[in-house]
Amino acid sequence: MKLIANDVVEDSITEEEKVKGDGSSVTANLPSLLEGLPDSVALQCLARVPLHYHPTLQAVSRSWRLAVHSSELFRTRKLAGIGEEWLYVSAYDPDGLWQAYDPLSDSWTTLPLLPSRIKHLTNFGTAAVDGKLYVIGGGSDDVDSQTGDHNATTATSEVWRYDPVTRKWEQRASMLTARSQFACCVLGDQIVVAGGFTNTRKSLASSEIYNPVENLWEPMAELSLVHNAACSGVVLEGKVHVVHKGYGLPQVYDAKENKWTRSDCEWSWGKMALVNQELYVVRHGFVTREQKQPPLRKLLCSWPDCLDRISFGVIGLGTDLYVIGGIMAPRPHALDIVSLYDVDICNVGDESPNWRKGASMTVSRGTVLGCAVLKL
Repeated sequence: MKLIANDVVEDSITEEEKVKGDGSSVTANLPSLLEGLPDSVALQCLARVPLHYHPTLQAVSRSWRLAVHSSELFRTRKLAGIGEEWLYVSAYDPDGLWQAYDPLSDSWTTLPLLPSRIKHLTNFGTAAVDGKLYVIGGGSDDVDSQTGDHNATTATSEVWRYDPVTRKWEQRASMLTARSQFACCVLGDQIVVAGGFTNTRKSLASSEIYNPVENLWEPMAELSLVHNAACSGVVLEGKVHVVHKGYGLPQVYDAKENKWTRSDCEWSWGKMALVNQELYVVRHGFVTREQKQPPLRKLLCSWPDCLDRISFGVIGLGTDLYVIGGIMAPRPHALDIVSLYDVDICNVGDESPNWRKGASMTVSRGTVLGCAVLKL
C-alpha cells in the first residue's frame, strides 16, 4: 500500500527498528511522537490521517516512520472505528504482480511480487479477512513459447497471505484439496471454498472452511450437485451461495445442518459483485440487480463497452461497482486483441446510475485474475 510503498524510506529502517514477532514496533530509546503528548494520544492523532498521506508522515522523523510501519497504528484505527477500503487487483500481465487502488486519492500502488513457484498462477480464489489478502489455490497458465507445452500444474492447494502493514507475502496452511476455478468467499471471519477442478481436471464436490487465526482448514459438506464447469460464490443474507457457469440456480450452504441445498431463485450468469449487500451482474453490455426474495431481475443500466470487453474484473467498493482491466476482443474495425488497464466505475447506489473513469492501473493489464477489497 502507499503508506509503505516508498522503498527508499523503508530500506533505511534498521533491523533493530523492524517489527517484533508480536507485530508491535520497537520504539524504545526513540524520541516521543509529539512533544508534550503521550505516544498513545499521538497515535490517536496519526490514526485519523488518511493512508495516502502516510509517505509524507514517515518522512517527518524516525519515530513517525516507525509508527507508520507499526501494527499499533492500525489497531488504534480499528478500535476507533476508522477504516479505509482499498481495492487489490491482479491481472495476467505481469506475472505474479498485484496492485492496490486508493479511491480517496484515485491512485495505484504496486505490491511485492507473489513468491509462488507456479508461473502464471491463475484460476485461484481471492479473499480479504482482517485487513489481509489471501490468494488460494489455482493452477498454471504458463505455456513454453518454444515448444507450446503447457505447465502440468492444473490445480494447487497452496495458500498465500499478504500483510499490507509489513508489506510481505507469507505462505499459510494448504487447502485439504488442490483445486482451481472454484468458489471462494468470506463468511464472517473465515474463508469458504467449494467446487472447482482437481489437477486431473476432475470436477470437485468437496468444500472446506479456513480459520485464519488458527491457520487451519476443515472439511464441510459436499455440494448437492456437481457440474463440469467453473463456479463462483457470494455471501448473501449470511449464507454462502455457489453458482456454476451456465447454471443459474445457486446452491446454498446451511451451516446449522452442514449441508448444501439448491435455491429456487435463478440468477443471471456473468461477472458478479456485491454493493451494499445487493447482487449485481455485468453481462452482454448490461448491469442487472438480482434479488433473491421475491425473485427479481432488474435492468439497472447499459454498458456498451462490455460488448467487446472480456475477462475483466468486477467488484463493489463503497457504493460503486468497479469494472477493471480485461481484454478488448477483435472487432470488424479493429482485429487486434488489446490488453486493458482501464477502470470504469458505476454509481449503482444512485437512482440514475452513470459511468465514470477511474485512474487506470499503472503496471498491470489484461485478464483480471483476482480482486478483493481490504479495510484498514
